[in-house]
Amino acid sequence: MGVSQDRIDQVLAAVPTGLLIGGRWIDTDATIKVENPATGEVLTQVADASPEQGIAALDAAVAAGAEWAATDPRARGEVLRKAFDLVTERAEDIALLMTLEMGKPLAEARGEVTYGGEFLRWFSEEAVRISGRYSVAPSGGTRLLTMKQPVGPVYAITPWNFPLAMGTRKLGPALAAGCPVVVKPAAQTPLTTLALAAILMEAGLPDGVVNVITTSQSGAVSGPIIADPRLRKLTFTGSTPVGQKLIEQSAQNVLKVSMELGGNAPFLVFGDADLDAAVDGAMLAKMRNIGEACTAANRFIVHRSVADEFAAKLAEKMGAMTIGRGWDDGVQVGPLVDAKAVEKVTELVTDATDQGATVLTGGKAVDGPGYFYPPTVLTGVPTSAKVFREEIFGPVAPIITFDTDDEGIALANDTEYGLVAYAFTRDVTRALTVAERLETGMVGLNQGIVSNPAAPFGGVKASGLGREGGAEGIDEYLETKYVGIKL
Repeated sequence: MGVSQDRIDQVLAAVPTGLLIGGRWIDTDATIKVENPATGEVLTQVADASPEQGIAALDAAVAAGAEWAATDPRARGEVLRKAFDLVTERAEDIALLMTLEMGKPLAEARGEVTYGGEFLRWFSEEAVRISGRYSVAPSGGTRLLTMKQPVGPVYAITPWNFPLAMGTRKLGPALAAGCPVVVKPAAQTPLTTLALAAILMEAGLPDGVVNVITTSQSGAVSGPIIADPRLRKLTFTGSTPVGQKLIEQSAQNVLKVSMELGGNAPFLVFGDADLDAAVDGAMLAKMRNIGEACTAANRFIVHRSVADEFAAKLAEKMGAMTIGRGWDDGVQVGPLVDAKAVEKVTELVTDATDQGATVLTGGKAVDGPGYFYPPTVLTGVPTSAKVFREEIFGPVAPIITFDTDDEGIALANDTEYGLVAYAFTRDVTRALTVAERLETGMVGLNQGIVSNPAAPFGGVKASGLGREGGAEGIDEYLETKYVGIKL
């Protein structure tokens, strides 16, 4: 049971499949097949942009930029607010679309629609709060005026794991600030971005302010755009190795850069923690989006005194989850995005068990069709295992023990990444001390989800540069200009 094929066909038929350049939908001779990871079947095909079409999209953004920057902040905000209303109104269609192209269960997809839509609403409100200041120079005589202005044309590269939210998290602040944008969604999940672009157009966004290029030639298309001196901002969410290459490319024209990169989130459970709350938090931190999230708990660092009980409770809950196609009734765990994702998770689990780890539940890929891997809990995992060093991006929870707070924090910080950490303790002093000592951009204290449109999302170390969301999010798309006034 679940969603009918007629309903699926209806939702797919409503999504544009061309490139959006200058307000026009453009078909191409070459196309990209969009696969359903739950079945391995092709859902539809979308346009495959050439490098020349990438530059044409930038041309359109540049042409529309000055007028959009001069548009009243309230008017920019109203477009975003209208888009929020339309996303909310069409939540079921968008959720099903994400489930079909990415795999997450419908319940989670609905949650992403709510979360992603809130970036449109939040930044519709931030558009009218862009401010400067006026002050007297300390020496007197001169007045100091500062103002915030849009940085200019933006190139936004979004990932496949949160097709709506990663789009709205970049488009919301860029549009609120007055910047035109070229968006390149991941080739695995382009449909949600195309649907979002159509909604923005319907909401009254002028032609050329947002352009969408879908392509199978990511490097060939992105390279000329990044090298073009008219581009002033690059924002990317994805892996650290790709982000490092993009930062190198952006240096040539000294672009303003935002990078939301990889993670290796520690999940600390102290001896005084409420274990039931910790297990519930672990389920959220690990199993949200089937573990395919940069914020997913990657390493479970548990005090030795409670480790066995925590592991047993977590394994019981994870082992009881229902696996299947995301649009079927009762499904809690959908497929991973593609065959390579299953191969990667399998490799990490095999490496851990070869080094002595014990599988409490799961541990072996599910036969197809589709790309399924079961929720898996590992204990006795040595720190030398790849699963502790590499981002898992799958439903695997490796557990290691610690004895002292210093040891636990040291284990948590023993990584090149620094996006988010989770910590469970009932001691307020310990909680604040741990939060201060953890080398991450975000910390979840006694909760398994930190993402919130009203909060600054981002990491330190190899996890990236800049922040998305919160009052800080719009600053990534603004430049500060200072004017000295002689009276």
